[in-house]
Amino acid sequence: MNHWLYLSAEGLAEPSAQWSCCLVSAAGERTVLTLADAGRRLQGQAVHLVLPMEMCGWLQTEKWPSRRRPTVQAIAFAIEDQLSEDLDALHLTVGPRDPQGRYPLWVINRQRFAALLALATGLGITPGTVQVDADRLPGDQAYGVWWLGRWLLGGTLEARLAVSADGLAALKPGLPETLCWREDGYATLHGHAAARPPINVLQGEFRRGRRRFPWSTALVSATLLFTLGWGFMHARSDFFEGQAQRLYAQSEQQFRALYPQQTRIVDLSAQLKALQKQTRVSAQDTQVARLLKLTEQVIGASSVEVQRIEYRVGDGWKLQLTAGSFAELEQLRERGQSSGLPIRLGSASKVQDRVQALLTLENQP
Repeated sequence: MNHWLYLSAEGLAEPSAQWSCCLVSAAGERTVLTLADAGRRLQGQAVHLVLPMEMCGWLQTEKWPSRRRPTVQAIAFAIEDQLSEDLDALHLTVGPRDPQGRYPLWVINRQRFAALLALATGLGITPGTVQVDADRLPGDQAYGVWWLGRWLLGGTLEARLAVSADGLAALKPGLPETLCWREDGYATLHGHAAARPPINVLQGEFRRGRRRFPWSTALVSATLLFTLGWGFMHARSDFFEGQAQRLYAQSEQQFRALYPQQTRIVDLSAQLKALQKQTRVSAQDTQVARLLKLTEQVIGASSVEVQRIEYRVGDGWKLQLTAGSFAELEQLRERGQSSGLPIRLGSASKVQDRVQALLTLENQP
């Protein structure tokens, strides 16, 4: 994987095979071409796909209260009030913790990102990684570089921006005087050894496997299976009828082994349901004991308030909580993991100065 494919910001308005981009080889050769031409030139080779800053949003968390790396969901709850779209519509990718204890993350519209990947893949482009051009600026100081018709701002700045020349004129008075300006951004974006690697946006549901799926082999296998299935359709019918009889006989044997006191079997299903009903009370006692352990060892050690508790068969205990901050919820989740209880936090939202969330204590198999 020795090519970088930089997408221009102009193609965002109407993504198509004619999207203008810049292909950079390992030797540093730059070629401006369309997305379709890039697919023909790469011929299936994996490439570092670089998105324009205009397609993404960049945020940083506050200093995280725990040194253990949080989940993407926990970070999403912490920065939810800074987002302009609903969380369900966004794809979040989190970078490593910085020296100040904060986590940087890129935010992209999920549907838009999926459409871009589908377009690139359809043209024969295989993204091995996906980065953002402003994230390729080195982290040793603040930079402003000219690249593909606009200024990219980043590095040690507390922001990542892409602005036009006119936009920069209005923004420049508020920028640090020590900011390093580069008219030719290529040397800084691509030729400079970055102090930290750019965040790979292919995370979570968009994570790529190590090998490409063998579609041709799958199609041949599907055709063969269909042919065999058609030929053995009638044989299967006879087989399943005999199998059903054997399964019933095995069920009777297992029932007698589990309940040897049941010497007479009249209706296997009805007798089994009656015996299971007798054991349900002891199962409920176990669920109550698990709830007591949760409230004493996990919730009781925090300032989180419990507003409502309910039990759902198949799901487990559900508790509506109120906390002072998202950090308190994260600490609660960590205590639950330490206690060995299978808890899950979800539906967190901020209401005035409090945070509400739904805690689920899942049933254990």
